[in-house]
Amino acid sequence: MTVSIEQQGEIAVVTVDNPPVNALSQALRQGLLDAAERLDADPSVKAVVLACAGRTFIAGADVGEFGKPPQPPHLPDLVARVERAAKPWVAAIHGSALGGGFEVALGCRFRVAVPSANVGLPEVRLGIVPGAGGTVRLPRLAGVETAVDMVTTGAPLGALKAREAGLIDAVIDGDLIAGAVQFSRKALGRPLPDSLRDRPVAAPAEPFWEATEKTVAARAKREEAPMKALACVRRAAETDFETAIAFERETFLALRGSPQAAALRHVFFAERAATRPPELAGVQPRAIKSTAVIGGGTMGAGIAAALRDAGLPVVLIERDDAQVERGLANLRSIFDGAAKRGRISAVVAAERMAGVTGTADYAALADVDLVIEAVFEDLDVKRDVVGRLSAVCRDDAVLATNTSYLDPERIAEGIGNPGRFLGLHFFSPAHVMKLLEIVPTQATTPEVLATGFALARTLNKVPVRAGISDGFIGNRILKVTRAQAERLLLSGGTPTAVDAAMRAFGLPMGPFEAQDLGGLDIAAFQRKAARARGDTPFAPIADRLCAIERFGQKSGGGWYDYEPGERTPRPSETVAAIIAEEAAGFPHRDWDESSIAECILWPMANEGARILGDGTALRASDIDLVKIHGYGFPLWRGGPMHYAEASGLDKVVDALRALATAGLADPPCELLLEAARRGSFSGVFR
Repeated sequence: MTVSIEQQGEIAVVTVDNPPVNALSQALRQGLLDAAERLDADPSVKAVVLACAGRTFIAGADVGEFGKPPQPPHLPDLVARVERAAKPWVAAIHGSALGGGFEVALGCRFRVAVPSANVGLPEVRLGIVPGAGGTVRLPRLAGVETAVDMVTTGAPLGALKAREAGLIDAVIDGDLIAGAVQFSRKALGRPLPDSLRDRPVAAPAEPFWEATEKTVAARAKREEAPMKALACVRRAAETDFETAIAFERETFLALRGSPQAAALRHVFFAERAATRPPELAGVQPRAIKSTAVIGGGTMGAGIAAALRDAGLPVVLIERDDAQVERGLANLRSIFDGAAKRGRISAVVAAERMAGVTGTADYAALADVDLVIEAVFEDLDVKRDVVGRLSAVCRDDAVLATNTSYLDPERIAEGIGNPGRFLGLHFFSPAHVMKLLEIVPTQATTPEVLATGFALARTLNKVPVRAGISDGFIGNRILKVTRAQAERLLLSGGTPTAVDAAMRAFGLPMGPFEAQDLGGLDIAAFQRKAARARGDTPFAPIADRLCAIERFGQKSGGGWYDYEPGERTPRPSETVAAIIAEEAAGFPHRDWDESSIAECILWPMANEGARILGDGTALRASDIDLVKIHGYGFPLWRGGPMHYAEASGLDKVVDALRALATAGLADPPCELLLEAARRGSFSGVFR
């Protein structure tokens, strides 16, 4: 039963039971509406406690209804009915009361919660605003400042902070239902507070709105929903309740059908599916209770920090005692930096370090469940390390390589029990970046592959299964991005114009700025290895810059010049001269921001289609997650595959053909052509 009613004396307890997260389905909305009518008509009931079975309070909308026409009763009507009930309702919150769930709680006269609960209005993360009064009732309850922060960021508040902010009336230790019933009885003995619709909004100080608008705009960049949410709160503060409710609903409905909302919904569902891919349904992962990392450099220390953040003990292995101390110092600097920025306390930083054992002795790995090697990106070095691991680790220990380009099959050649080996490609800084590419070999067992996905969940990362190819998914597309950027330079573009166009599209930095930050020598090393394999990477200008040791910021110049001690990119005469030499005889054209972006984006989508075609990725949405969480593709664009599809795959194909005719891109691949015929990447397989 979705909604049930049990009476405890004069208090009725309405219990929602709609697993797994008590989402606000049409049946649940109807059940709650019917309960409000029935209880108002029952003279023996004096107050109502609204509680939920299972692991959480109402956690939000029913995702199965996303993108579909809403069916009555509509959520705003349900919240309004609860709010005007003749008997006061008390929301008893455990788990999460988010979005529509928190709006229902705001319709109640009181809210109580267990200490572990949290509340919030995360709608902006889906490209919309609250649509059932959240932006109107919240400032009446907790003030404009709290309301603005919550609705423009989507960040939830824990129960204790929510009580401090006025969102929660009481935090209940022990039995929540019993505590809520007791709270209700006490409340009946005092004058009831006004419902939120009847409360005023305290006006903020005069410069508040202008200053806040600048802050939200800077944080949102080109996302629409945060600024719209701010406008809703301001309308709630400056007009009457009904006018504000109508404005919020109008804004909600307008955003619901927007391209940004569609893109963010796409990402939401992709992330939801990524942690438990259907091909691993029913496969049980191995338990991981102890870990080790080989290599204490930037990547190794970052991986170790991510493992410690998740509470896993770590053995950090380096080649000698001096390198062990260096690796521990790298790890300590991560935790100390987090403490200085207020993200963790000094006590927690010390606890994280206390869970790390540094040693040069591989014998310390004899009983470890998972070992991740993060040594120098060289095949022979990695093979040597993995061979040593095979000799000292338990036969059932999971062995993993953190490689960006190398073939895990070759790294694992000759090891004992090869089914326990896989690639785990972290992104730097590994303790910050959300993406984890999981790369099985042909021998990797489903159980070990499932263990990789379980580890990603433990580390709060977004996992994507990637097949073996040069660069896997993300770096393979990155190579195309960089090649296209250079083709633009050969045909009349400039580094400044290309970077500006991609920032305008929504990337945090352009391709040339990013290369200068990371170092041109890293890609040059990969190109050298590719040429040794017989490949012909395209980087005529980048190769010349590396030949004169212009490696980026660390050398004082790369695609741009840098003043000593500064990171501000300045156009370089040296680079301009090299571009002019390489571009001689190449047809030039005038590029605007839109055409620059398309010259990069459509070949990215084309390479994505090839990646689907050869099985390196199983789903187009996986490619989108890689580019969003590993390379800064704007979340609200939905990833390159979604963006291409939303733009019209026929248009993409025509544009690619025109670019190919001009020598500025590869022609559209067969899978992209097939997707264009279908109008979607869905159902298009290799």
